[in-house]
Amino acid sequence: MVLARLWGSFQSQPVTLPLLSSLCTRMLRKVLHRGLRNCFSRLGFFIASHPVFFISAPVLISILLGASFSRYRVEENIEYLLAPKHSLAKIERNLVDSLFPVNRSKHRLYSDLQTPGRYGRVIITSSRRANMLDQHHTDLILKLHSAVKKIQVHRPGFNYTFAHICMLSNEKTCIVDDIVHILEELKAARSQNRTNYIITYPITKLKDGKEVYNGHQLGGVTVHSKDRVKSAEAIQLTYYLQAINSLNEVVAEKWESVFCETVENFQKLNREVKLYPFTSSSLGQDFQKTSRVSERYLITSLALVVSLAVICCSMQDCVRSKPWLGLLGLVTISLSTLTAAGIINLTGGKYNSTFLGIPFIMLGHGLYGTFEMLSSWRKTREDQHVKERTAVVYADTMISFTLTTAMYLVTFGIGASPFTNIEAARIFCRNSCIAIFFNYLYVLSFYGSSLVFTGYIENNYQHSIFCRKVPKPEILQVKSLWYRFLMTAKFSDDTADAEETNSYESHLLVCFLKRYYCDWITNTYVKPFVILFYLVYISFALMGYLQVHEGSDLRNIVATETRTITYTTVQQKYFSNYSPVIGFYIYESIDYWNTSVQEDVLEYTKGFVRISWFESYLNYLRKLNMSTGLPKKNFTDILRYSFLKNPQYAHFSEDIIIPKKYNNDVEVVASRMFLVAKTMETNREELYDLLETLRKLSLTSKVKFIVFNPSFVYMDRYASSVGAPLQNSCISALFLLFFSAFLVASSIINVWITLTVASVEFGVIGFMTLWKVELDCISVLCLIYGINYTIDNCAPLVSTFILGKEFSRTKWVKNSLEVHGVAILQSYLCYTVGLIPLAAVPSNLTRTLFRCLFLIAFVTFFHCFAILPVILTFVPPSKKKRKEKKTPENREEIECVEMVDLDSTRVVDQITTV
Repeated sequence: MVLARLWGSFQSQPVTLPLLSSLCTRMLRKVLHRGLRNCFSRLGFFIASHPVFFISAPVLISILLGASFSRYRVEENIEYLLAPKHSLAKIERNLVDSLFPVNRSKHRLYSDLQTPGRYGRVIITSSRRANMLDQHHTDLILKLHSAVKKIQVHRPGFNYTFAHICMLSNEKTCIVDDIVHILEELKAARSQNRTNYIITYPITKLKDGKEVYNGHQLGGVTVHSKDRVKSAEAIQLTYYLQAINSLNEVVAEKWESVFCETVENFQKLNREVKLYPFTSSSLGQDFQKTSRVSERYLITSLALVVSLAVICCSMQDCVRSKPWLGLLGLVTISLSTLTAAGIINLTGGKYNSTFLGIPFIMLGHGLYGTFEMLSSWRKTREDQHVKERTAVVYADTMISFTLTTAMYLVTFGIGASPFTNIEAARIFCRNSCIAIFFNYLYVLSFYGSSLVFTGYIENNYQHSIFCRKVPKPEILQVKSLWYRFLMTAKFSDDTADAEETNSYESHLLVCFLKRYYCDWITNTYVKPFVILFYLVYISFALMGYLQVHEGSDLRNIVATETRTITYTTVQQKYFSNYSPVIGFYIYESIDYWNTSVQEDVLEYTKGFVRISWFESYLNYLRKLNMSTGLPKKNFTDILRYSFLKNPQYAHFSEDIIIPKKYNNDVEVVASRMFLVAKTMETNREELYDLLETLRKLSLTSKVKFIVFNPSFVYMDRYASSVGAPLQNSCISALFLLFFSAFLVASSIINVWITLTVASVEFGVIGFMTLWKVELDCISVLCLIYGINYTIDNCAPLVSTFILGKEFSRTKWVKNSLEVHGVAILQSYLCYTVGLIPLAAVPSNLTRTLFRCLFLIAFVTFFHCFAILPVILTFVPPSKKKRKEKKTPENREEIECVEMVDLDSTRVVDQITTV
């Protein structure tokens, strides 16, 4: 038949190369489309012939694989999950570690200079905003310090205290914060009635003449002239621990837990102070806490979705109602999620809180697929056999469902590739691919078999819930009122042919769309308001899009009522005057005695607060050169002379590396100083700009140096790392839409889908920003899902409209909404109800998840039921049939054949066009 039409086209008009190409492409599309329909039709018939096997196999596989998930492991390494995998900061950290060992670097105690390691921190403030340096609060802080040092960790055969696991100085004593020494000296001065003890900020001198930096240990500081401290509203103490082996790691982890308990107990005994503890494991614990606090909310969400899905599949007709299919659709999604979780666990994967988004991705995709199959079932002829009806359902729905599933696999597959630089996003995309793949298989098998069983119940006129045979109307009349209400059904013997095909129109949503909404949305007076509303939507989306910015704040991924939130909030309130301490590392041998080199080094660090002996030593060398004329001598004499004349520079050995040589000569191969910028730590973009500025300076400077702070590991290339999965997924989606043009009947379908996806994603990003959601790892994963969710819901509508012939655009818009609108509306209602409990979870991660997913669902629904139905009524393609002059060559012959149905007395007139 296709070849005959092609030959007729050749005869009706001149043959040209573009015409031949167009006809061949059209023929190829039709052949592929019909081939796929036939394949899925046969698959549906085969599944309907073996429903027991296809309904039991997924259940057994899910039980076997899902059983392993009972022993799942949790990923506790936050840096592995959220820091960019390939970054310059990690390379710089390795170089710093090789030059300056951690045990020597900890002696500086300015900040987490290289690796955070194990530690315990506490911020002490007053409930009355009192001065923490007065006598009463000083005694309390020293009392707390004494209690912390007495903490014991019980292990078999030994009790470990802070003295056993603390970081050791060169004198083999525990390293403590310099603020402790300051408070002890302040207490001693008061006991001796000395009032001339002076504390300066941010650098002060101890009793032994050592200069120490206290900018991160004193907070809320009020100063007199010349940086003299008048009062301080907060004090921070840090206790660094060793973690050199597995036993030491276990003891240190237990010590951190006891440390938090000790601080909390001290708070209960001393109500006049507020204590905010924090440890190296607090961030990981608070990140995983989201899963624990979400449990009851997820159960509530599941109960709401089940209830609404059952209601959406129900109708007054007790035979044609399908409440079990609503429940079994969710069972299908649950089985596929359980199977994916089992596979992930068996392959060595570890659980993290970002996995909370996977069930909602499955819910959006799986629900629409199951509701679309149910909607297609309602359009089949009831006098057909169940196997034939199932074959028709598969032929009608599985092509689009397969293409949308392929889109999910491609977009999330690209996100799971090595191109993704953030491990949490890569793991999430990989697990989503596994879950979506099994969801596709289980919809084909488990849900298809469930549809077969409910079809047999319907054909036998049994109750859709109780499976009891529904009596005939004459028998039902003598029953009680409640019995008649439960057993209400329409028998095909009592209906006319026209009514038989519309048995499901009594469904509430079908009736609403067909009788009311389709006529209203296509009304001439409604269209201008819809267009105006769309322009407003674009305007607000653009306003938000211009304000979008990346978020690298780790507080956005943890539960709200946690130590991480309270500690970081107080820290940024009191200790944000200065940036984190930045290590300035020179990794080449330079002429430190050269005055020009000294000036270069000091020039590069101009504008920073220098808080190490290195800077003072450079100044000393510069004065030494000027007074003694030593620059012409070798550096060995300068070092020896300086150390003899100034013994305090012995501390400088921690900031330079001087390897021994055979000729007793001295050469400095590396050195460092510590810098602090006068900036706001709350503004992470400012700190990121500072990092980029220093790096650009290192590329053009005469001295080879690097800068490093552990926070750079999270910020380095974060913007490009976060946006890469979304960018790659968008590119892959465009490629898939381009190459799938041969699988759809018209390439215009893909054009409209692309435009719709762009409009939805643009709006979601804009409104997401206006709703105070930053572009971080979680929101980017939601945006990748938004591409697929939009295609899921909009593609069937657009496809039905584009392929419609004859009639008008308005007629085909109405027809598209009638055919696919019920499934879209059902899935949207269930999906939105499932998201509502997520908004109440006390977690920033779920807050971001809820806002992004809700916006995606709402904006997509707005496009499906308002924007597309209006725009498609006055834009191409045209639905007018071309008028052809009737000639003897293309004249049509009509043959009327009268056929008699042998099983009845009905006569059917079939009109065949030759």
